[in-house]
Amino acid sequence: MTDSPKTAAPKTAVVTGAARGIGLATTRQFLAMGWRVVMIDRDAAALQKAASPLSGVDPVLCDVSQPDQVAQMAAHVTATAPSVDALVNNAGVADFGPLAETDFARWRTVMDTNLDGVFLMSQALRPALCDARGAIVNIASISGLRASTLRVAYGTSKAAVKHLTLQQAAELGEFGVRANCVCPGPVATKLAMAVHTPDIIAAYHDAIPLNRYGSEDEIASVITFLCSPAASYVTGQIIAVDGGFEATGIGLPALRN
Repeated sequence: MTDSPKTAAPKTAVVTGAARGIGLATTRQFLAMGWRVVMIDRDAAALQKAASPLSGVDPVLCDVSQPDQVAQMAAHVTATAPSVDALVNNAGVADFGPLAETDFARWRTVMDTNLDGVFLMSQALRPALCDARGAIVNIASISGLRASTLRVAYGTSKAAVKHLTLQQAAELGEFGVRANCVCPGPVATKLAMAVHTPDIIAAYHDAIPLNRYGSEDEIASVITFLCSPAASYVTGQIIAVDGGFEATGIGLPALRN
């Protein structure tokens, strides 16, 4: 009688901001790939609602801007997950306001989550990622690639995430860890569709070569690809998933009719 072959443990992805939007879409795509997902979010009610119908997830309440909470999260993950194969730093604060109305408190609120959170999560899980020769995908924004009004704190935080990604790729490559950055353009989330006026929607359509908003699943598909073996030689890349928005600049809508 021969022993039955052992079944390999599923890979584990840690996804921040996983209770909604791109984070939740990414979680679902990892699950469809057969991965296990640690869902990180600071909104307890939203996290429970998002996680409850899913199988193969571990919802963990954590504010990524708080070092003590991140340390507790990392201890839990490394104790319960057979490996940490991917980290998706998706949690972010979308705060838009004029330069004149952005005081230091408002600036720090954005930086605490959008930049410090990426740093803290990556540092806390770095040893486990190195052990697994895993992948980091940091979610920045088209606002980190091109300046725009009302985004002095938000855009600057996302531009910093781009460079942090390059630093991670440069220093972690020798351990087999890949680090890439995804910069979503306008995405048709429920929140965006609720607050964008018809004029704003039309203006975005005119400025985007593909003439539409992206979807959460389209962004998630790029994220999960970058975490997969199919992207095994891709690191240190800043990838705009934006329908061509960044490539074209402002553009002249009248010339596109």
